[in-house]
Amino acid sequence: MLIVCPACASEYRIETDRVGAAGRSVRCAACRETWFITPEAVAEAQRAEAGEARIADDRSPPVEGWDAPPPSEPAGAAEEAAPVIDQPAPPPRRPARSPSEARRASKPRSKTFSPALAAGLAACALLPLALLGRATVVRAMPQTAGLFATIGLPVNLRGIDLRDIAAFRNAAEGDRPAQLVVEGDLVGVAKTAAAVPPIEIEVRDERGQPLYRWSVPAPRAVLGEGERARFRASLSAPPAQGRGVEVRFAALPADGASAAPEAPHAAQR
Repeated sequence: MLIVCPACASEYRIETDRVGAAGRSVRCAACRETWFITPEAVAEAQRAEAGEARIADDRSPPVEGWDAPPPSEPAGAAEEAAPVIDQPAPPPRRPARSPSEARRASKPRSKTFSPALAAGLAACALLPLALLGRATVVRAMPQTAGLFATIGLPVNLRGIDLRDIAAFRNAAEGDRPAQLVVEGDLVGVAKTAAAVPPIEIEVRDERGQPLYRWSVPAPRAVLGEGERARFRASLSAPPAQGRGVEVRFAALPADGASAAPEAPHAAQR
């Protein structure tokens, strides 16, 4: 018969004859809980075992008196002969592991990351450093200047900013042709004095295509931090298709191709 510990639910299989029709006390080998197997539980187990035996050999002729319970012992004798069973049936043992399986089980499992997750974590870790040192990044890779400007963090390697750009057209008068005037302020934003490069102006049509470009010299050679200088440029007989103006710094002879492209300043006419 199968008995189950009421405390820890450990299961044991014990022969019904060892319990007896009067029942007896047993003790769980796992938690040491003691409980009493009632005569009703013994009788039910005997009937179940008889039914299993009949199903296993259903072609054999029935045995007379098969379902009759075994003769019960006197209640007093059963109580006197009811010692506690410490371990009715040993719990099942797991098969022994081979040495290689034991070594694998003892090793800590390492966590693996997908390449995409690793790349994402690396990008998250490097992004703050790139934002803080974006000037260094742009010096090494000038093409990233446009990327930083797109996210609202422009990089100014020259230390000079173009501000308050305005463009307007003077109509023609008599023999004097029409004139395009572009003006604005240069402001020093570097901690040290910065050389001022020439200023490049480009006229564009309504589709943003360049029509004409020219350069004017800087109003001052050097600007310190916070210093301002006003520039003014004019173009006689500007292209009639011109609808916009972009202003930027021209490349200095010393920096050439190593200089990062400046973000142009547009002014509509």
